[in-house]
Amino acid sequence: MIAAIYARKSTEQDGADADAKSVARQLENARAFALAKGWRVPDRHAYSDDAISGAETKKLVNRQRLLGALDATPPPFQVLIMRDASRFSRRDGDEAFGELKRIAQRGIEIWFYQDGGSRFAFGNFGDNVVGFVRAEMNAEYRRQIAKWTSEAMMRKAKQGHSTGGSTFGYTNIQINGHTERRINEAEAKVVRRIFSLCGSGYGYTAIAKQLSAERAVTPRQAPGRVPGWSPSSVSEVLRREAYRGQIIYNRRQRRDNEGGTTMVLRPESEWIRVERPDLRVVTAAAWSAAHARIDGARRQVASVVDGGARRHRRDIKSRFLLSGFVRCAMCGGGISALAGRSYGCISYHKRGSSVCANGLRLPIATLDEAVLKTLREDVLRPAAVKAIIDGVFVRLAAPNRVKTVSRSRADLSRLDAQIAHLTDAIAEGGHLPPLLDALQQRQAQREDLRATLAQQDATAGVRYDRATIERKVQHAVSDWRQSLTAHSVRSRQVLREILAGPMTLTPDGRSYRFEGEDVVGRLLLGKVGLPTFNESPGRSAYRRLTGR
Repeated sequence: MIAAIYARKSTEQDGADADAKSVARQLENARAFALAKGWRVPDRHAYSDDAISGAETKKLVNRQRLLGALDATPPPFQVLIMRDASRFSRRDGDEAFGELKRIAQRGIEIWFYQDGGSRFAFGNFGDNVVGFVRAEMNAEYRRQIAKWTSEAMMRKAKQGHSTGGSTFGYTNIQINGHTERRINEAEAKVVRRIFSLCGSGYGYTAIAKQLSAERAVTPRQAPGRVPGWSPSSVSEVLRREAYRGQIIYNRRQRRDNEGGTTMVLRPESEWIRVERPDLRVVTAAAWSAAHARIDGARRQVASVVDGGARRHRRDIKSRFLLSGFVRCAMCGGGISALAGRSYGCISYHKRGSSVCANGLRLPIATLDEAVLKTLREDVLRPAAVKAIIDGVFVRLAAPNRVKTVSRSRADLSRLDAQIAHLTDAIAEGGHLPPLLDALQQRQAQREDLRATLAQQDATAGVRYDRATIERKVQHAVSDWRQSLTAHSVRSRQVLREILAGPMTLTPDGRSYRFEGEDVVGRLLLGKVGLPTFNESPGRSAYRRLTGR
């Protein structure tokens, strides 16, 4: 039988035994348990999540991979081994018990190796009660840990100790078992610069561009991002009250009642404020000047938007055709509609030319029509669609299917022979580690090949009505082509169905070269440039349209 392993270690270590504190040790013990039972554990079915709470199921990426593997028919393994039920989930009892029950209903045996080994059971009154009570005890442990952690953090906050990660402008140092902040002068200098610029009338975007141009020290960047300041990071600095010597704790609730991560603002009466003049980075005057400028701008905007009630709208279903579908080839950032008139690189216009040098802007209608035209006349033209259908039916033709099956069976025979030779070599006392590794690889390849052959055998008798299929495909493509005659909600949906990923825009003088790939691997290529204006009025219209 083939077994899978799931191991998890939380950040909550108080009172845990050595096994619960180590993912590697859980995997090792689970493998030993499988070996004693005579089960095989392929490396690809050893799943683990490290330093994540059992209640935060969305963050348990490899747990999701394990559950995804069970969607296959038949499932790729017959046994799931864990240390105990709390490794899989610490959600409330009914939910945690239900998760294991659904796995078992797929025919998967669930075994817990702790205390000599026990099998998960359900179905009768006794098993259901025992399973539910154990799951509820695991959830209660999580709730108690959360309570103790919160109380410990409150004590640290009241003593002025750091309760979180690093903060721009400060350096964390360890003193007598706790963490304290100290002002980082190089970063504090940038913080003071931000407050000074804001107090002088600069907006968030203008400040970000200025700092990027000055190559100012930046907060830690997300992986893959070009270092530089953004309007959002400037806004975050201006709101952080630590810079005026006030440390605030318990402002937000980060966990919901089920242990999941949320961000909910608590009532101000529950906040803990600690005065720390030694951590003051900006003067009271600088803070007041900057926030007077921010508050004044908010009042000015509120007075003209919706009669004083400002609405924040999220671009969930954008009214711009290409928003979310195109990226800048120079910096990898997004290309978006600027002021509702033209497409341009967000990094350039929000963070400055030192982050991205692509300042080219194209009218929205110009770029939209160029992309739509290329899709209609190239990707979705009838001849191209017919060629794709021809290729599919060639692969499905009986002679090709026979060749594919014959090739697969020959590969299977070759793998069987290699496995037999490796087994003989192991029995004769050869050097075990490389032989065992090679044997595992061949066995995994054989399993995959057997699954492929089973699928080929299952579809061997299927007959395809080419005329009907081709008619339906061409009808769908015709509907797509018609939807791409102008921008609409439907045309954005068609782009989602056609494109394999974002298109890239590469500036080339006064033009953009766009490039992408459709879902069948065909390239989408095109070029579009700025309109040419010879007369003065036209030039003025162009400037109004593009902002250049």
